[in-house]
Parts: sequence; structure tokens; C-alpha cells
Amino acid sequence: MLTYRVLSRLLSYPGAKTVAAVGEMRAVLEGEGLVSSSDRKALEPLLADLESKELLDLQERYVLLFDRSRSLSLHLFEHVHGESRDRGQAMVNLGELYAEHGLEVSDRELPDYLPLFLEFLSLLPPRDAAELLAEPAHVVDALHRRLLKRESCYAGVFGTLLSLAAGKADDEALTALLQEPDTDPDDREALDRAWEETAVTFGPDPHAGCPQTRDLLARMAPPPARS
Repeated sequence: MLTYRVLSRLLSYPGAKTVAAVGEMRAVLEGEGLVSSSDRKALEPLLADLESKELLDLQERYVLLFDRSRSLSLHLFEHVHGESRDRGQAMVNLGELYAEHGLEVSDRELPDYLPLFLEFLSLLPPRDAAELLAEPAHVVDALHRRLLKRESCYAGVFGTLLSLAAGKADDEALTALLQEPDTDPDDREALDRAWEETAVTFGPDPHAGCPQTRDLLARMAPPPARS
């Protein structure tokens, strides 16, 4: 479904090609009918900004939001594992799954990057994509709430993802995420402290990895071949 590619593009670093494709993105969102009219309305402020604002301003805003603030990182497993070794293995497994479905990932890309994950979902049937999107819903929901708090037009993308997901966020996992510091990107000292904190893990055994991650990879695994 091209809708997931549009959402992936909207969450990627804005470039000239993205700005030039706004009209096409609107057409896909309306034509495929996967996104409700209310969610399309919520996406419009971002689409309008891409059309009207200077590219350098758009890029600066993106970096300020998603690259400087750990609490808004677009790397899914970072919110689950921090920088622990569990995250590395989870990314290896996810990268292998992408390859099995024909999605090539360059050495410069991390598999848990949300725009890349959405690109992967675009290769799947809508129902399968919706079920997989529900697995990291607690991360998506936390990001959505933080962006709403900042009155950011990017909140519309995350609200749309929550609508597309076939299931709600796990309350316990969401609560744990929302208890993490949500640092102001302009507070450099607080940002430094946030990046120096111990890696975040969830679940009863901190050495066993995160149940949500295991479930995500298990659901994404291809079915066994029939004899």
C-alpha cells in the first residue's frame, strides 16, 4: 500500500523531492482510502508546511524534534532497549526479515528506524501491515502524545499510524515510556544527561530483552513452508 510509503516519507528528513511530491501524496492518501478523512485533515498542516515553508526551516525543525531529543527518537528499539546489546540483536533479526521480503537496507540505515519500518509495511497486505503496526503501538502512542504537547504538526502522522494499527497500545508499556524524561531540545545540559542515562528496558527480566520486541519479530516472521 502506497499509503505507508507516504507516511514514511512524511517522517523522513525533508528534502526537495518530498516537497515536490506533496500533491502526489495527497492523491495517494485520498485515493487508496486507507486513511480516514479526519486523519487526512490532521495530516494537512504538515503537508501545507512542506508546500509553503523554506526547505532549510523545515529541515531545521525536523532535526530539532527528532535528532536532538531522545524522547522523540524515530528509532523504535531505542525506546525499548536504549543502547543495550539487546537492541543490536533485535535490529539484526529485523534486518534479516526485511531482506526476506525483498527490502534492501543500506549500511547507513538502522532497521528500527520508523520510516524504514513503514516502508516495509508498504510491501505487505493491509491487514498484515496493520497487525504489525500494532506491535510498537506503545512507542507510537508515546511519540504522538509528546508531539501533541509540543503542538507539532508531526503529531498528525503518529495519530494516523495509531488509527491504522490493528490494536491499541499496551497500557503498561506506554506508562513506562511516558515516565521517561521528555527533554526540551533547547536545553543542552538536560539533553546531555538524557543521552548518558542507563539503557531503557521493559519486562520482568532486564537481561531477557523486551516482550514487545520479541512479539514484534515473532509476528513478522514468515510462516513455515508447506511440504
